[in-house]
Amino acid sequence: MRPMFRLALICCLAAVCGCKVGQPGSAETRSLIAIKHRLTVGNKAAKNPISLTPEHLADGKEAFGHYCVACHGLDGQNTGVPFADHMSPPLPSLASKEVQEYTDGQLKWVIDNGISPSGMPASKETLSEDEIWSIVLYLRHLPPAGSLGEPEFYSH
Repeated sequence: MRPMFRLALICCLAAVCGCKVGQPGSAETRSLIAIKHRLTVGNKAAKNPISLTPEHLADGKEAFGHYCVACHGLDGQNTGVPFADHMSPPLPSLASKEVQEYTDGQLKWVIDNGISPSGMPASKETLSEDEIWSIVLYLRHLPPAGSLGEPEFYSH
């Protein structure tokens, strides 16, 4: 089967299966994760040009704190985010296997382009290349869930 035909078939099946209301089953979830990891999220081979140093990690934490914390919590694991479990699709923990299995280049691609219709915005025009790569570095070294507390604007 030709790759473009196969992709079109997969997309049609995903659209038809995605029309029903309710939580996706495990087969649907695995299929969609595989599609994202192998087909739709690009930049797989790109390598992070920013090395792991305490300074670069602090830069990533700071950039994450400015742009990502409102949806993902201070720790990237939705701690203290009141709506995280009520979104459709739900926000994944950034420490989850699903997210951590992306390559660094794919994580950058997601930050650059967003994921429609999930609510994940594109940040290509908002963040610099260095900020995005430093956030990717921070995502690889997230603190334990809850260890940083709740974002200040949610804890009141």
